[in-house]
Amino acid sequence: MSVTPDLIREKLIAGIGAIHVDVEDTSPNRCAASFKVLVVSPQFEGKALLQRHRLVNNCLAEELKEIHAFEQKTLTPEQWEKQKAQ
Repeated sequence: MSVTPDLIREKLIAGIGAIHVDVEDTSPNRCAASFKVLVVSPQFEGKALLQRHRLVNNCLAEELKEIHAFEQKTLTPEQWEKQKAQ
């Protein structure tokens, strides 16, 4: 199975109730899978950064086996609104 930005987005929406997901394929010359994601979810409320990242990693456990590099930014809906307003 090939990991695609759409697959990552769909799994995060279904798995952790993400309300916004940006996925950027950063694979250099497509030789190894590499992605950068921004995930906004109400499930991140009251959670530390490490807990948020674990939620994402657990949701994408199977896909991460095939991904060489994975960068994530996790925000609550409130943090996302503040960031958009800047």
